[in-house]
Amino acid sequence: MTEQSRTTDIVPGPGGVMTDEVGVVTGELTLRSELAGNEVTLRVQYRDAAEWYVVTGGKVPVADPADLEAVHTVAVSLLHRPEG
Repeated sequence: MTEQSRTTDIVPGPGGVMTDEVGVVTGELTLRSELAGNEVTLRVQYRDAAEWYVVTGGKVPVADPADLEAVHTVAVSLLHRPEG
């Protein structure tokens, strides 16, 4: 099985992004949507850092691998709020 992913640099709003591992992360982040099997997992990292963190509530089952693109697009539109 080949893992597919999409990444986009984001700047979340004032509340940041809640993660399972470290709580809220803020500032310049990279969002990665990973498809493994029939589940997409959203992860964020501080831009150019090594560690990735799972976005709380950021796992979603998909019916088709092509849905990865749609899930990533929606996640970016929800989390990228550079204007607050």
